[in-house]
Amino acid sequence: MSFNSLLIANRGEIACRIMLTAQNMGIKCIAVYVDADSNAPFVKMADEAIKLPTNYMDIVAIIEAAKKTGAEAIHPGYGFLSENASFARKVINSKLIWVGPSPHVIKVMGDKLKAKELADKSDVPTLPMASDLKNAKSLGYPLLVKAVAGGGGKGMRIVENPKALKELVASAKREALSSFDDDRIFIEKYIQKSRHIEIQILGDQHGNVVHLGERECSIQRRHQKIIEESPSSRVDPLLREEMGKAAIKLAKKIKYSSAGTVEFLLDDKTGEFWFLEVNTRLQVEHPITEEITGIDLVYEQIKIARGEELKFSQDDIDWHGHAIEVRLYAEDPENNFLPEVGTLLAYDTSKADDIRWDSGVEKGYKVGTDFDPMLSKVISWAPNRIDAINKLARGLEKAHFGGLKTNRDFLINCLRNESFIKGNTTTDFIDRENPSARKELTKIQLHEAMAAIAVWNALQNRRSDVVTGFMPSNWTNGRIPDQRIKLLILQNEVEVTYKFQRNGLYKVMDSNCKVHGHDQYGIDIDIDSHRFYAQISQADDQLLINMPYGDLEATIMPRFVDPGNEIPEGGLVAPMPGKVIDVKVKKGDKVKTGDTLIIIEAMKMEHSIKATENGKIIKLMVSLNQQVDNGATLLVLEN
Repeated sequence: MSFNSLLIANRGEIACRIMLTAQNMGIKCIAVYVDADSNAPFVKMADEAIKLPTNYMDIVAIIEAAKKTGAEAIHPGYGFLSENASFARKVINSKLIWVGPSPHVIKVMGDKLKAKELADKSDVPTLPMASDLKNAKSLGYPLLVKAVAGGGGKGMRIVENPKALKELVASAKREALSSFDDDRIFIEKYIQKSRHIEIQILGDQHGNVVHLGERECSIQRRHQKIIEESPSSRVDPLLREEMGKAAIKLAKKIKYSSAGTVEFLLDDKTGEFWFLEVNTRLQVEHPITEEITGIDLVYEQIKIARGEELKFSQDDIDWHGHAIEVRLYAEDPENNFLPEVGTLLAYDTSKADDIRWDSGVEKGYKVGTDFDPMLSKVISWAPNRIDAINKLARGLEKAHFGGLKTNRDFLINCLRNESFIKGNTTTDFIDRENPSARKELTKIQLHEAMAAIAVWNALQNRRSDVVTGFMPSNWTNGRIPDQRIKLLILQNEVEVTYKFQRNGLYKVMDSNCKVHGHDQYGIDIDIDSHRFYAQISQADDQLLINMPYGDLEATIMPRFVDPGNEIPEGGLVAPMPGKVIDVKVKKGDKVKTGDTLIIIEAMKMEHSIKATENGKIIKLMVSLNQQVDNGATLLVLEN
């Protein structure tokens, strides 16, 4: 069952990650891609690439691509077809090797209801549940609506009271159908003060199963993980053994082979835990397990697919140090974490190469609405938890990337939150602690950033000037008036005054500045005896400046502003670019505060536009299936 060529039926970061290991094993890697990914890093990294005629869910085209390129095996990564039993079966029936668990296991575990039944039969504790609305009330509120198929937080809704149940169930069913082609849901009791703990397992085709310890994935938004760590601060060796044994018991019951994850919900106070689901694939957060065990999970997946036995037993597993992973998303934490679109002005991680960057993007990469907005996974390892936290937070600051909104500053603020540092990381962390979504700067830091931008911009303009570019910047035969530059920075418009002086220094506002060197990439500057290097990237009037405390975005404002399209009074706008999938009102309708008016979908995620006040719809500016831009006016409400 050996193979030397592998097709990766996925894209982005995980495609790059799989290729990294496979190519190091001497295996030729084939990528598949669509138009939107034509210039993506994973396509360039592959030994060969085949363009798909439709999308990443096209089973026939993917198998045909494998045959065309002579691929002997297929790795599905995560998401897309990774937990599609039909796809796995067709791969095997096409005489190709499937890198993953058997189609039967995928099918059974992909159905959360059947998985819970198996857990019950294996004496693994499960949460009380209901499969219909009628029986939901008996569980007691709050409730959690969950999709029967799939994962990744799709098709999940928290229901606080009976009034919201019907609408949230309908929304969950729509999202589940869109994401997994299966709209079945069930309802569980929602445990508020809990932790999301998962156990990594490895099973081979010879009946051997081991667990590689736990990962805590409690810090989530929209039921999707954004910070994961191993080991958990709440799990002691005894509890780890107990949860590990439960995971192995279930894995052996279903004859699990390949890498997989058994997920549990842990009561923070009592230590009681309940089975949630089995993810029959490689997890997004697998790197932190690799960091603390030294085991390459992709390598083990490939070896298992070749029919090889595990070379280690449970007693051989050794855990060392602490690892933390954050997920970098193109999203706006100040706008309910809604996805962002745009182009990466910069992506330079060279100053933070002491941490691990699992990424599928680069400078100039365009983030659209077609796919999940995750940019990278960033992982730190250290001998202890506090060092791992500090190392990761500082690494995120040192890296130079941006051009569109990301959750980087929010993640840094989470990592530096006192509750996080103390290990108080239950699933209510974000709601409870409400970490700041933006970078918090001192007046001096903001002043220095503005000064560096003003001087650098002036020097760059002078360099490019065909008349004065050859002259010294301080050359003059008369009095020099103050120069001005208007910046939009941290959502505020500021005007910076500056002047080149005969002594070679620069007066910027009330500061004395000396330039030690500069080019199109940045400036080595001394501001009031504080010297630092600021790396700067520019696209038109948009700037990204990397200071000692991290990146800061700024826009050079025009001297004269053309009147733009203003949002009409009472206008409700699109919070993200996307497709209108439901219009619940028409012109002339009377609505009440909180009523859902329009539903927009982007990146397989729904967002409801609700009435902000009682009133009447006097203008409706969109229709069903229409694509809208971020900030586009959808309707006008008159009170």
